[in-house]
Amino acid sequence: MDIEAERARVGEQERSLRAAPRGADAAWQLGCRLRDVALARGVALAIEVRLAGQTVFFHAMPGTAPCHADWVRRKRNTAEWQGSSSYAVGLAMRAESTTLLDKTGLPTRDYAQHGGSVALRSDDGVVWGSATVSGLAQRDDHELLVEVVRSWLAA
Repeated sequence: MDIEAERARVGEQERSLRAAPRGADAAWQLGCRLRDVALARGVALAIEVRLAGQTVFFHAMPGTAPCHADWVRRKRNTAEWQGSSSYAVGLAMRAESTTLLDKTGLPTRDYAQHGGSVALRSDDGVVWGSATVSGLAQRDDHELLVEVVRSWLAA
């Protein structure tokens, strides 16, 4: 994989996801959409949607394990802290041949540089929420999430 090309592609994805804040009912619908897509594809995910630091939707589908909920927490912490997708953070660390722990001191127990969480941002860059999934390979988690969030924002 060409890391710099992938970073550019993910940066474009993140710019396409900027939108005005949505309320709790809309966030619940995002969680339901993520679940519906996972069911349609026959995959099991742990799913979380948060607004302003509050969990609005959480669902661990049959077939997930308790570790998936912990991965959700760690990826979400990274996306909300960085204001970027956890996948983009992981790509940046890979490009710099470092880790979050080495670069920032953030413990791997609480932060993960793996794909599957996106920060929900307004056009001016303010983070107003996050959406996170875990259960697939990190790039697949990221791609499913971007696809569904993009369609949710367009609705």
